Amino acid sequence: MEQKKILIITYYWPPAGGPGVQRWLKFAKYLPDFGWKPIIYTPENPNYPLLDETLMKDVPENIEMVRTKIWEPYQLAEKLNKSNKKFKAGQFDVGKNQSWKSKLSIWVRGNFFIPDARVFWVKPSVTFLEKYLKENKIDTIVTSGPPHSLHLIGLGLKSKMPDLKWIADFRDPWTEISYYKHLKLTKSSDKKHRQLESSVFKNADITLATSYTDAENFRKAGANAVCITNGFDESDSGKKVEGQKSENKFTLSYIGVLEQLRNPENLWKALDELIKENTEFAADFKLKFVGRIDDKILQTIENSSLKNHILNLGYLAHGKAVEEMQNSDILLITNFPNDSSKGIIPGKIFEYLASGKQILSFGPDKADVAKILEETQAGKHFSYQDTETIKMFILEKFELWKNGSLLENTQHIEQFTRKNLTQQLTEVLK
Repeated sequence: MEQKKILIITYYWPPAGGPGVQRWLKFAKYLPDFGWKPIIYTPENPNYPLLDETLMKDVPENIEMVRTKIWEPYQLAEKLNKSNKKFKAGQFDVGKNQSWKSKLSIWVRGNFFIPDARVFWVKPSVTFLEKYLKENKIDTIVTSGPPHSLHLIGLGLKSKMPDLKWIADFRDPWTEISYYKHLKLTKSSDKKHRQLESSVFKNADITLATSYTDAENFRKAGANAVCITNGFDESDSGKKVEGQKSENKFTLSYIGVLEQLRNPENLWKALDELIKENTEFAADFKLKFVGRIDDKILQTIENSSLKNHILNLGYLAHGKAVEEMQNSDILLITNFPNDSSKGIIPGKIFEYLASGKQILSFGPDKADVAKILEETQAGKHFSYQDTETIKMFILEKFELWKNGSLLENTQHIEQFTRKNLTQQLTEVLK
């Protein structure tokens, strides 16, 4: 039986590193098992913030790749201010950390490049793909954002080819994401963002959300929205092999990118107090970072009593990062603090779940992450106002660790395997 074709329009693809690449890389890996042939459309010369060559192993053999050139203005932004390198990963300085150059750069970013700096790829892609889709008899496409400019490619193609089935996949929200209000938008720019977002919601046949709350919010905004979360690949997240040594320290680890808008200052305060108050804890505690931690966050931590307890490994290849999860006792995950972000489920939580380790989460009350942690009994969710309850949680786990009874837990996580999620996707594609 001939496989049905689906064109996946994505900015992030190996050798890009970080969480943005994982979702459609894994879907593409398992789609052939369910009768679909994925074809990838991606830039020929992207300006990725992170690289991870090891992810190439997950690219399906002989997958069809279609590439065209893209122009991105990041080199101009970096000339204006070196810290603008963060822009490529959707980060920037906030509050007291903003210089006048940062403020100007953010204003330019928000008002000149709508919805984002990859917008210059939209028109040439629509022109190219209209012809490509017709010649190759492809009638189903996916656009994956951010960058949300890729949804404008879908919007353009749908207007030219009304019978085209278009799935708009939102890995993160557009105007409801926390950093949106920090973009220093004029009224006209804000209006344009919202009009474009609304057009995507109303014209896409299906809008995919990665969280339950986002799907509900998208439906309220006029989208035909379905939630398919991110997940973990069983081939990536195997259990610790027998004989593999555990750390000789009680280790709390953060894996990934940590920027200023998701900085759990109350956690650093709680840990600082525990080190000063509890000599046993001070002797056995380690704070491990794997990924890219904002310089200003790291500077603050290094100016506290945590200084001599930090192990900063920097960005590691995905497989190595999974190993570091296994060599930890508590895994830290953070979300934006405002209520509008309660629907964000960071992708790494699923690999955290697969590791069996306890998870310490920060974000708004009644967050979707809290729902997952309760269902799987894998950890605890806190607000950014908590301090004493955090200390109690950490001390409780520390005492269990000392006694050798800090148990692993993997209840009800099968629903989050990449293969099961791909099967859910194919049900939506019917």
